[in-house]
Amino acid sequence: MTPLLLDIVDQAFDHRAWHGTPLWGSIRGLTPRQALWRPAPGRHNIWEIVLHTAYWKYIVRRRLVRDPSLTFPRPGANWPRLPDRCDATAWRRDGALLREQHHLLREVIRRFPDSRLRRRGWRSTWTNAQHIYGIASHDLYHAGQIQLLKRLQRR
Repeated sequence: MTPLLLDIVDQAFDHRAWHGTPLWGSIRGLTPRQALWRPAPGRHNIWEIVLHTAYWKYIVRRRLVRDPSLTFPRPGANWPRLPDRCDATAWRRDGALLREQHHLLREVIRRFPDSRLRRRGWRSTWTNAQHIYGIASHDLYHAGQIQLLKRLQRR
């Protein structure tokens, strides 16, 4: 079961899949200006979504390993703040953060014992398996959202 879950997580993030563009593909080639565009005041932009998805990969990893000492490398929770200076360097850094959080989570999933998949997750009402396919669903939800934001920018 773990190999199947790992495949689902990979397809949602950066592997070729029948459903279309995965999360990483949805941000490929974007400029900081495109990532900062908002469809309306108070709405999230692509850069914020990138930080949000990185944060939730960290949360799922923390729940799977049951380690309260793990911390997210950026201040804030759920929707971490944008950097003070939103330039190309910061955009690359935050893209690298998303990729790093994916790889750290992926490694935990790769080693995760099938015997623990149906157990309830740490500090959660959801099972470990639900957390794993849930984070893939989360990636796909936000990949679609990013694709829509990119399309709205071109209007």
